[in-house]
Amino acid sequence: MVGILRREVGHGVVPEAGEGVGDADQGEPRRAYQEALTYRLGDAVTMNAWLGAHFSGDANEVRVTEKRFLPELKIAFDAWIKTHPFTNPNAPAGPQAMPQYKPPGQAASVSLDQRADAYYAEGQKAAGTADKYIRATVILASVLFLVGISTQFPGRGVRIGLICVAGALLVFGVVEVLQLPGPPA
Repeated sequence: MVGILRREVGHGVVPEAGEGVGDADQGEPRRAYQEALTYRLGDAVTMNAWLGAHFSGDANEVRVTEKRFLPELKIAFDAWIKTHPFTNPNAPAGPQAMPQYKPPGQAASVSLDQRADAYYAEGQKAAGTADKYIRATVILASVLFLVGISTQFPGRGVRIGLICVAGALLVFGVVEVLQLPGPPA
């Protein structure tokens, strides 16, 4: 009985490698964030070039720079210009401060980050369950140990006492195992 329970307890509930929590799941949100940040920086550099052209009065350079705007920046830029930023002190600081500005990859980055957080929480829960399985395994191993050493004592009372303690631990261990979730399907 104890051997069967130990074998069943030994089946882990922590996902195998590649089944959820891993470096790839943590790296993907980071890469998406870095990509979104790169687009934001590119938009900022392009916007700075536009501002330089605008303040220098070079209409051709303004036109060329505006052609280089990414579609996401162009939408926000058009909305920003409508706020009359050069005469309106309440206008946002730039197109990137506009609610219309949605940098490429930003939504994917947020989504992947939330998924990574969910995997992390799932891993924490699985680790807690694994700890409970280990505790149950130690309790059941203690049963085997106590029953095994009980044969080494010459006194009948000591043997019976050890077997009673082992029996109590067995009941406790079985109750612990029965309260744990089964192995993943």
